[in-house]
Amino acid sequence: MTAKLPEPWLRGPLPAIPAGLQPAAHALVMSIEDCEAAAAGLSPEQLWHEPGGAASVGFHLRHLAGSTDRLLTYARGEPLSSAQKVALAVEATPGEPRPTAAELLRAWRTAVDRALGQLAATPDAALMDARGVGRAQLPSSVLGLLFHAAEHASRHTGQVVTTAKIVRGGWPPPPE
Repeated sequence: MTAKLPEPWLRGPLPAIPAGLQPAAHALVMSIEDCEAAAAGLSPEQLWHEPGGAASVGFHLRHLAGSTDRLLTYARGEPLSSAQKVALAVEATPGEPRPTAAELLRAWRTAVDRALGQLAATPDAALMDARGVGRAQLPSSVLGLLFHAAEHASRHTGQVVTTAKIVRGGWPPPPE
């Protein structure tokens, strides 16, 4: 039997991450670990099923990677690229062939790794720098965007975990 690790925030500081950004880093690490555990072994039908009209596990995993990438782009003070805009436009559409859980988790893990790299490279002096978000350039800051990336990931991770439990528990119902 494998010993279960404590939650990331109870494992100590992550190397190279500034102290003030440790909570965001821990939340991102916990998100990828929880998503990997929840989505492992889901069939394609389960991954893309929308129980009761709720968003699928597949959507949430794709959205986690895309939204984190976009939020980090804004935190760097950069506009979204054409590729990011295209990805956003099709994020809710599974497409054909539909990505597997392994593919979506790999993209989410890559986004988390990039996010941790950006957290490590963010100087304390830049945290309160103003940043505009979206076409309307709504006001935020580097810290606000980094924090939101982490809390947004936590929210969608909860949805991944819950929806995965629902689809494993009998959704879709067996044919009559």
